[in-house]
Amino acid sequence: MSIPAKRAGRKSPAVSISKKVYTMATVDGSDAEITMYGDIYEEQPTNWWGEPVEGQYILLSEFLEDLKQISGCTSITIRMNSYGGDAGASNMIHNRLRELARNGTKLTCIVDGVAMSGGSLIMCACDTVRVNPSSLVMIHKCWTFLWGGYNADELREQATQQDAWDKMQMEVYTRKTGLSATVISHMMADTTYMTGREAIDKGFADELIEDAEPTSIAASADGRCLFVNGRQIHLAPGMFAPDNIPTVTPEASAPVETDKNKPEVTGDEGGISMTKEELRAKYPDEIAQVEADARASVDHTEAVNTAIQAERTRMQEIDEISGLLDATDVQQAKYGDKPCSAADLLMAAAKNAAKQGKKFLSDLKDDSEESGAEGVPAAPAPAVEKPEGEDGEENDTPEARMTNARSMVADLLGKKKEG
Repeated sequence: MSIPAKRAGRKSPAVSISKKVYTMATVDGSDAEITMYGDIYEEQPTNWWGEPVEGQYILLSEFLEDLKQISGCTSITIRMNSYGGDAGASNMIHNRLRELARNGTKLTCIVDGVAMSGGSLIMCACDTVRVNPSSLVMIHKCWTFLWGGYNADELREQATQQDAWDKMQMEVYTRKTGLSATVISHMMADTTYMTGREAIDKGFADELIEDAEPTSIAASADGRCLFVNGRQIHLAPGMFAPDNIPTVTPEASAPVETDKNKPEVTGDEGGISMTKEELRAKYPDEIAQVEADARASVDHTEAVNTAIQAERTRMQEIDEISGLLDATDVQQAKYGDKPCSAADLLMAAAKNAAKQGKKFLSDLKDDSEESGAEGVPAAPAPAVEKPEGEDGEENDTPEARMTNARSMVADLLGKKKEG
């Protein structure tokens, strides 16, 4: 296998490729950018008469050939706006990008608009996916067109092929998100659309692109919270803000006296910063109240996070058993007026099945009683006439049985002669 020029110590040449629906460019041979604003197809789509169809189409063979020219770059950024297209072509591009990642190339995808269907497959090849709040990501099951006549076996074979394509997509999505195959399968079956924030929550994206603005950061007096552009962020339990971050004082608008021999440090908000010890000494009551509020806020945040995680676990567990139960019951368990856990849902289904079994047996008994079948006696066994003798006991010897047999044969022969 050849070694890319950059990794072999040679600088890759500048590349500038501009097609109708995508561009590839690198100036220094190290960092490259790909713009993919179109749909992905294996070959040029044509109409019924074989004429090319106008549209924004990224063709597989052209794209992979151009990709070779920037394969030596150490980082590639893909700017994405694609509604999808051919699943096979999209999977091929995904796999080639993953090959570059395994060889050390850092892959980043920025969803400028949408990453749907096959576009989401290519997006998931990148280890870092950045989305805007208004970006859209969509996943669904594969589909195809059918023309002509088919029998049941041929249709089942087609369904088997479709299942294989869906499993291919599930491999891509589970690697990227860490979600179970069952959850991904249900999301695909539902044709799931996600905004940028929702894509991050489900693991399809990694970073949210906020509006560009100056960032102002300050820490609370107890170091348990950060204030970023005026927004309060609670740190995880046991974590504290670094000492070099300016501290928000209880009376930010009032002048604060500090040691005259110690240089004053002015924070981003214009107030004078003090150490935690100085704040506690000068404002003991205020600091105590701030710390109490911070602890209460942390406890509340932890409770909320615990509740959110429990709800996510509940929904995932229900998804994993949904194939065994009625779809209406599953929907009610997840979103109804009385939501329940997967265990409660299974218990309710088991009780319902038991009730149905008891009703079946009860109905069967009622039908039997109404038919009167129980009052019909069994057919009597045919009577066997014993030869004459005292209580029949003396005729039960071998000699008596032989004599009786001979007598019966003689009678039978006599009747035949008479006949």
